[in-house]
Amino acid sequence: MTSDSRIGPPCFGSERETLRAFLDYHRATLAMKCEGLTDEELRQQSMPPSTLSLLGLVRHMAEVERAWFRRVFEDNDVPLVWSDEIDFQAAYDASASTREEAFTAWEAEVANSRRIEREAESLDQAGYQPRWGEEVSLRMVMVHVLLEYARHNGHADFLREGVDGTVGA
Repeated sequence: MTSDSRIGPPCFGSERETLRAFLDYHRATLAMKCEGLTDEELRQQSMPPSTLSLLGLVRHMAEVERAWFRRVFEDNDVPLVWSDEIDFQAAYDASASTREEAFTAWEAEVANSRRIEREAESLDQAGYQPRWGEEVSLRMVMVHVLLEYARHNGHADFLREGVDGTVGA
């Protein structure tokens, strides 16, 4: 990791501004954990039997963004990025993936998610979560995705340390 250019969330702000800022902070954290690594290093797996890798996390988060924003608020039937079925595990297989492929997909899904959130009139806007068969609010979606990033950024900390010994924010 060469630098920390993340923008921290505000100490004061509306609920929406705070949720948006925390999401962007965690998105930037995942990208930062991957900085300066080769495709091979990004594909390096953690300890057996796990096949988890930094590139697999980026691919998974592209799926999470799509499943929770696009599928809920725009197109309930849009396929996942790396699976025609609803198989979130498929994204973790980064064995043939590259930084360009994974980050292009992830950045496109993040851009869609940001657009959907900004166009929504309120955090109370309802969308339909097809996996659950029920409606959910934009607020719930933002919190859920934020928690996904927070959990997986913890994994990214360990993965990055395993690749080249880099620790810290």
